[in-house]
Amino acid sequence: MSSSISVFGAGSWGTALAIQAAKNGFPTLLWGHNPAHMLCLSKDKENKQYLPGLKFPECLTTTDNLEHAAGFSTVLLLAVPSHAFKATLLALKPLLNEHTQIAWATKGFNPEDGLLLSQTIGQSLPNIRHTAVLSGPTFAHEVAAGLPTAITIASLHSPFSKQLADILHNPRFRTYTSEDMIAVQVGGAVKNVLAIAAGIADGLGFGANTRAALITRGLQEIIRLGIKLGGQPETFMGLAGLGDLLLTCTDNQSRNRRFGLALGQGQIAEEAVKQIGQEIEGISAARETYLLSMKHHIEMPIIEQTYKVLYENMAPLTAVHNLLGRNLKAES
Repeated sequence: MSSSISVFGAGSWGTALAIQAAKNGFPTLLWGHNPAHMLCLSKDKENKQYLPGLKFPECLTTTDNLEHAAGFSTVLLLAVPSHAFKATLLALKPLLNEHTQIAWATKGFNPEDGLLLSQTIGQSLPNIRHTAVLSGPTFAHEVAAGLPTAITIASLHSPFSKQLADILHNPRFRTYTSEDMIAVQVGGAVKNVLAIAAGIADGLGFGANTRAALITRGLQEIIRLGIKLGGQPETFMGLAGLGDLLLTCTDNQSRNRRFGLALGQGQIAEEAVKQIGQEIEGISAARETYLLSMKHHIEMPIIEQTYKVLYENMAPLTAVHNLLGRNLKAES
């Protein structure tokens, strides 16, 4: 069993997970694609761009050499943006062997085709037998700072999820295991869209009542899609479903929520993206989720209206009126 881990993606989340593993005493290698950025990380012993002030443990080293990172450990953890996920897999493909196990903490669908990232791995790396997904209510800075956190690690191969749990778990970072990879992935992707919607509502000046209703009905939309794709209903009531949804819809550490706030306050989308300066996964996830809902004939009105705001230039206030003007129906 590997006593080391390679983390791919030197943004805030990848760096936080690398710090977490290294704090637990596991040799950890953090890979990033930008040589200049990785040189700064190596020199500063911290990620001043994304997690300033949080020093790296001794067990954490950095590299921009993909071959070195792929060979450092049999456990590879991807934390790259969803739009770079498949490209990273294909770049890694010739560097892997029969012992390689791949996990990911990326939240989203594959933008090319709307597939779950587990399906993208199955297509791109058919020889990889053991995979796992990490998700849950986590902000990178709080994880890196050692604030109490809990996540879900889902895998169809329970020894691998247990192995990852052992690498990451400590008294300040609790890991729960699951076999429901589909629900964990759907919850992690769609909650980002709903966080944009919650931000829009708050940006328009609506109150706590509106936010609570949006979160509750949004969860139902996640569940409907997740069950259709093969997820289990109870998983959506846990950390990777309700927990992650609550976090991203209610706290301004969420980039997706801040983006929605800016839209609700009248800011142009391009300006908001530039101002935030980091990946906003909910933008592409809105398109992919909406297309999935149409493909599977699933009613997802909040997702639909958010999609129209982002891709059809609908005014945010019009989208809210459309939601409120829907025909009366039973709650469940």
